[in-house]
Amino acid sequence: MKLSRRDFLRTSSGLALSAAAGLSLAGCQESQRTAGGKVRYRYAMCNESMQSLPWAEQCTILADAGYAGIEIAPFTLVQEDIRELTSERRKEMVRAMKDCHLECAGLHWLLVAPPKDLHFTTPDVTVREKTVAYVNLLIDFCGDMGGKAMIFGSPKQRGTQGNTIPEAKKIFSDGLARVADHAQKRGVRILIEPLDKTQTDVVNTTAEAVEIVTAINHPAIQTMFDFHNTKDETDDFVTLLKKYRKFIQHVHVMEMDGKHLGTGNAVNDYVAAFQYLKNAAYDEWVSLEVFDFSPGGKTIAEESMKVLKQIEAKLV
Repeated sequence: MKLSRRDFLRTSSGLALSAAAGLSLAGCQESQRTAGGKVRYRYAMCNESMQSLPWAEQCTILADAGYAGIEIAPFTLVQEDIRELTSERRKEMVRAMKDCHLECAGLHWLLVAPPKDLHFTTPDVTVREKTVAYVNLLIDFCGDMGGKAMIFGSPKQRGTQGNTIPEAKKIFSDGLARVADHAQKRGVRILIEPLDKTQTDVVNTTAEAVEIVTAINHPAIQTMFDFHNTKDETDDFVTLLKKYRKFIQHVHVMEMDGKHLGTGNAVNDYVAAFQYLKNAAYDEWVSLEVFDFSPGGKTIAEESMKVLKQIEAKLV
């Protein structure tokens, strides 16, 4: 049975990690980022499936499974908002990543509570101002962690809410333009994530995302590609990647039903797309994001990495 993002979030356990946890990092292994001595893909994994574990243990799991990066959902780290993570705590988290030879691949699920009541495209100006201000805080957190990308999905926080779709798109574009300079100063790009109509009514295709990117015309605002979110597209994976290659700065991968790799047919269905990425010398992150956390983060990480390597083995 296919589960929605909301269903998976409802069934996921835990909201915050313990800042006091002191797991030993001795077991960390250097992430395997090369194939035949040459870097091919930079693999990362989102931390949601491990959110009940201490941060250092999350890093250990991903490093031992062979990932080079960890992608962060900010809501998994806090009780109220991102300001809880002090400068010193952020430095501790960066040290834990470095000890495991990991990098921060960026942030996603930017506006999922906590904090509550954020919305980027609402007609309520006061809420919009609060939300834009919080995005600026997240930009600083991403920069402090060494991340370069913020994936703007957050479907429930960017819908029309009484606006028309064109009005909501205009508000979305204006809000992104307002944070673009700050993002650029921190070395961060905000990437619009196209999401199908079952998730949101604002920006359902890559073409719509690129329309906004082009209108803003700022290097800090780009888009990304997610295999799972292509239901409303009329082009296949490879055609989409070719058509919008210069705007695509990040890739999310999972099975088409939102589960981890190896539970479906991604091992065959995604080969042509990975071949294109290889041929196009794509050197940004390929990040695993799943919505079924029930197997546990360690199993998800290990089994998905096996499939990624199987896909690589089919490339020429």
